[in-house]
Amino acid sequence: MARHHSSNIRPADDDDALREAIAALRAGQLVGMPTETVYGLAADATNGEAVARIYAAKGRPSFNPLIAHVADLEAAERLVLFDPVSRRLAEAFWPGPLTLVLPKRAGAGVSDLATAGLDTLAVRMPSHPAAHALLKAFGRPVAAPSANRSGHVSATTAAHVAEDLGSAVAIVLDAGPSHVGVESTIVAATPAGLALLRAGGLPREAIGAVAGMPLAIVDLTDPEAPTAPGQLASHYAPGAMVRLDVEEVFPGEALLAFGLELPRHAENAAVTINLSERGDLIEAAARLFSALRELDGKAATIAVAPIPTTGLGEAIVDRLRRAAAPRP
Repeated sequence: MARHHSSNIRPADDDDALREAIAALRAGQLVGMPTETVYGLAADATNGEAVARIYAAKGRPSFNPLIAHVADLEAAERLVLFDPVSRRLAEAFWPGPLTLVLPKRAGAGVSDLATAGLDTLAVRMPSHPAAHALLKAFGRPVAAPSANRSGHVSATTAAHVAEDLGSAVAIVLDAGPSHVGVESTIVAATPAGLALLRAGGLPREAIGAVAGMPLAIVDLTDPEAPTAPGQLASHYAPGAMVRLDVEEVFPGEALLAFGLELPRHAENAAVTINLSERGDLIEAAARLFSALRELDGKAATIAVAPIPTTGLGEAIVDRLRRAAAPRP
């Protein structure tokens, strides 16, 4: 367990602490943010390297989509496209423990890593006054999964955050115990209707009553079902074939490089993107999905240089293996 860093716990209603938290977010650092559901591990959702630090701190085994937290409906509308039913839900239950998964707007500015490369975005407006104050003053969407290491119990107090994540978090805003204590309910708008992706702090019946339709329940334990909250497609995967751990690049392939040491015959590549010339796994994670999108369509095969499986490298390689898996 991480050492208890009580020195970075500050009262959420302290103006200086709020300013310090905003400065930390602007600098790409992580902030422990109280919400009515659980404490969130907050980062600037528009900053790919800041989002990568969330995964590094949580020790997540794979890159799952994260929820973008906003201060108001207008901020959400700049990020996603609302249909009439999802708008009705937002107006009825926001601010509150409801997350909506909606089509991402072109130019939303949210990091590809936060959406895991998908064309949808999970958005929520928390009701906690400290979260609202932080989001309003920061003025950008904030990615914030629960502030605990993956596999650990969700954090419902500032002390939990400090104990679990220690110095990975620049500051924890302490607003006392979370009121709801369980994560938000996640609902996705699909062409077939509304799907419940995660049960949470808002009852399914209440959502169905406002929507005027029942919610289809998606079994996330089914291997054929979505594998993460907010995710309806299996995973983002390029259309091109993906070849891993290449020692040699064949003529006409696209090359996804890492570090200064390139595979043999790298000059054969039709196009090359280096995830991080300096071999920085946080920079590589931040660029992964945008690089795959950019290379897709430029060649029939994407050749991927070896990437170390330490730290975030494990999650990068996990996602690349999924992209390389045989298609059904």
